Amino acid sequence: MTKQELIDAIAAKTGGTKSATGDVLDALIRAITAEVTKGGTVQLIGFGSFSTGSRAARVGRNPATGEEIQIAAAKTVKFTPGKAFKDAMNSQ
Repeated sequence: MTKQELIDAIAAKTGGTKSATGDVLDALIRAITAEVTKGGTVQLIGFGSFSTGSRAARVGRNPATGEEIQIAAAKTVKFTPGKAFKDAMNSQ
């Protein structure tokens, strides 16, 4: 599902305009991004939580040459699904 398809689906279920729904979705994404970027956690009960994670530096291989390369440490975003989301996925 693309962002536009998500906007269309939400607008159809709520009866709101696609423009207003798009603005709300953009605001939601900006708020989640801002909080997680600061190192915080965003918990949406029943859906899941977004938080920061980290990946340690490691040695990798260039697939073309087989040469070892150093991969730098990086910050990542973690999503942990909530119980209701997991239950919905497993009931299918």
